Amino acid sequence: MQYQNEQASRLEISDDKGRLDVPLIHRFLSEEAYWSLGIPLATVQRAINHSLCFGGYVDGQQVAFARVITDRATFGYLSDVFVLPAHRGRGHSKALMAAILAHPALQGLRRLMLATSDAQGLYAGFGFQAPAYPDSLMERYQPDIYQLAR
Repeated sequence: MQYQNEQASRLEISDDKGRLDVPLIHRFLSEEAYWSLGIPLATVQRAINHSLCFGGYVDGQQVAFARVITDRATFGYLSDVFVLPAHRGRGHSKALMAAILAHPALQGLRRLMLATSDAQGLYAGFGFQAPAYPDSLMERYQPDIYQLAR
């Protein structure tokens, strides 16, 4: 699937994993993303292998990424969403979100979730909100797992 956004007309979005710049993705996630500092390359590659991935490209160069962990039937979890700092403020994150939500494999999901500490406004514009029943959600959270694995 390829998606061209009119507002961010230079951004091409593709779900072709063969086009992903894995070293770039790893570098951003391991060095700049607050949620995955220190993540090993092998972990990033395994995550890509088992997810529906989206790359955003300007003039053939990757500038954005997101992935959805999903069974493609009932549930999805949006993760690792980023636009490189030099390409922010151009509507790329909105184009990426629109492409993700329009993807055929993600239609009819009962629940699509995500976690964010800094982009609630972006996601609210696409219908995301606080959980309806937060008391029913549980997690097993290991925030230092990448540092401990070294």
